[in-house]
Amino acid sequence: MRMRSTSGSANRRRGIIALVIGMLATMFVWTPTASAHGTIVGPATRAYQCWQSWGSQHTNPAMQQQDPMCYQAFQSNADTMWNWMSALRDGLGGNFQGATPNGQLCSNNLSRNSALNNPGKWRTTSVGSNFQVHLYDQASHGADYFRVYVSKNSYDPSTQRLGWGDLDLVTTTGRYAPAKDIKFNVQTNGSYRGHHVVFTIWQASHLDQAYMWCSDVNFG
Repeated sequence: MRMRSTSGSANRRRGIIALVIGMLATMFVWTPTASAHGTIVGPATRAYQCWQSWGSQHTNPAMQQQDPMCYQAFQSNADTMWNWMSALRDGLGGNFQGATPNGQLCSNNLSRNSALNNPGKWRTTSVGSNFQVHLYDQASHGADYFRVYVSKNSYDPSTQRLGWGDLDLVTTTGRYAPAKDIKFNVQTNGSYRGHHVVFTIWQASHLDQAYMWCSDVNFG
């Protein structure tokens, strides 16, 4: 009687296991892409600016001196920059202020992004009294609306965490159809000078998902 080869059975089992692992790995790889969203790229949000400036050289020791706020953010959690497109919260129902404590606005009250709340000399984008906001959304979700605020002249972004009382609401938009790039103009009263924070809320259209970001600007 011929004996069944135990090595052949073992090889088949290993092949099946490898196939299953490969399928699971493929699912895992595609998950981040499916959940990707966007951010304000102009004027650049804090996480996006750090990723844009240092993403390809995040281990460069020069960052500590040249861009100390990005340095502390990378040291705190580099994933904040790698996932600049995914700073969302679900189910706020428009209760942004009630669900977001003072001092947690720039992180969208996400603990993993807490370094974005820290005051300091963040790099700024130069803007005029009227400027354009540019959302880049990889998933093209569209918007129910945007709200754009500018920090008051009494607020110092280099020494203070941002609170709701530090903000002037300057623009509330209408709906935008799904698109990768959404741009709209913001008009201020022209009274802002120097370093300010532009705080933007994006209420995405596909689900009740809220995004909140801080962009550092310099009004000329």
